[in-house]
Amino acid sequence: MNWLHDIAYFFGGAFLINAVPHLVSGVMGRPFQSPFAKPRGVGLSSSTVNVLWGFFNLVSAYRLVVRVGTFDLRSIEDSAALGLGILVMGVITARLFGRLHGGNAPGAA
Repeated sequence: MNWLHDIAYFFGGAFLINAVPHLVSGVMGRPFQSPFAKPRGVGLSSSTVNVLWGFFNLVSAYRLVVRVGTFDLRSIEDSAALGLGILVMGVITARLFGRLHGGNAPGAA
């Protein structure tokens, strides 16, 4: 397999997992952090901005996973690259948003 495809699948996973909190918060009508807030990534953006940002992330994930190479969910290499992107971005955002919302507090599971 082409290693450039694996990199695309990794970043596709990162975009895919990043779409989730923005879309969910936006659809629920709640403000949430986004790159467009002041201060950037810390301040809150409107629910509409979050739906748009989440949709952009979803489209980016689609383009990286489905339109680059021939992604095969049954391929361990392809799935591992996608899953690793999801895991890494998930941990990064959990730590970032946990700091802002109390999820990194001592004793929090």
